[in-house]
Amino acid sequence: MLGFTKFKLGKSNNLSRLRRMPRQSRQPRRRSYDQYCAAARALDVVGDRWTLLIVRELLAGPRRYTDLHADLPGVSTDMLAGRLRDMEGAELVTRRRLPPPVSAYVYELTPRGRELLPVLRALAEWGAPDLDEPRPTDAVRAHWFAIPLLGALEGVVTGVVQVNLDEGVFHLRIGADGVSYADGPAEAPDAHLWTDTATCRALASGESTLAEAVAAGRARLDESVPAG
Repeated sequence: MLGFTKFKLGKSNNLSRLRRMPRQSRQPRRRSYDQYCAAARALDVVGDRWTLLIVRELLAGPRRYTDLHADLPGVSTDMLAGRLRDMEGAELVTRRRLPPPVSAYVYELTPRGRELLPVLRALAEWGAPDLDEPRPTDAVRAHWFAIPLLGALEGVVTGVVQVNLDEGVFHLRIGADGVSYADGPAEAPDAHLWTDTATCRALASGESTLAEAVAAGRARLDESVPAG
């Protein structure tokens, strides 16, 4: 009986030691097409569902996790956390803490991540003809029209252009050194553009130019007087 008790105690102690062992951090599982092809390598990194849409959001500037989740309707919290973890591992995204008094963590793109802007511009141009009218289940955010509008405004206006839609406000930076965009109003825009989502869609698909939209009264471009 005593021998059995010692065996039980020893087994219990072994289990206790196992419980005290530190857990190894789980690395994100690397998925690959295993093809020696540049397109396949790129898709190994950004081909997962939601990844490029997270890039779309972060191209507008650093975002908190809660802000990302709010502007990615349909993504679960677990999926978003997993994608961000994978993107950090692929060195597309970094996470940093803002200084007080904000004291919050934000995610932002690395230089490598920002290089995906031309990819998203090409995807937006390719997909613009398929937008048609919004479906009843479609979510809409104003800054989602920023990337399509870059092509329509580049070469037409320069500087910081604040775009005002019923759904919200965002601004574009268009210059000789490149283009970018950010959510929300600009501090000192060089121009204001007022229009609607239908006109944005027409501009993005090439159905209309900005000059045609302004002449038809579907857009208003003011390079000196801010909105009242």
